[in-house]
Amino acid sequence: MAHGGEVGENEPMADSGGPREFTTWDGEPVSRERPHGATTVVASRAPEGWRYLLLHRAHHGGPAREGDWAWTPPTGSRKPGEDLTACVARELREEIGWSVSPRPVVTGDVDWAVFALEVPWGTEVVVDGEEHDRFEWASFAEAQRRCRPAELAASFLTACEASGFR
Repeated sequence: MAHGGEVGENEPMADSGGPREFTTWDGEPVSRERPHGATTVVASRAPEGWRYLLLHRAHHGGPAREGDWAWTPPTGSRKPGEDLTACVARELREEIGWSVSPRPVVTGDVDWAVFALEVPWGTEVVVDGEEHDRFEWASFAEAQRRCRPAELAASFLTACEASGFR
């Protein structure tokens, strides 16, 4: 990967699952400039303790999908030229129907930014039905177990620790 915050024209970046390099699973373009997208860890104080919003990916496997990237916090790729905070707001609106402004946790000199958001317990979640087919509010241990691969688990832990979500 090129240094200085951009991916070189012929250099690979992390696979976004698209049919071509620098595209998403559904063919949408992904920014070649870093960060390429963001994850937002959403936490809520349930009566039994902290719970974390995880979305189940419906594409590439359907309801039985398991393994890497099957369960994630709200996450999305940044479009070319899109401001990072605009990307996060758009993804939250598209994936769960919320118009909110999460707090940046890690945004500089990274491939994937991390944001955090605390919401009241019982906040309505409406999944998009195309990219995600369901959601769950998981305990810390369960969310950590489901967030795979390792870089997703690390982003989850970083947001929780930086935001006091434990």
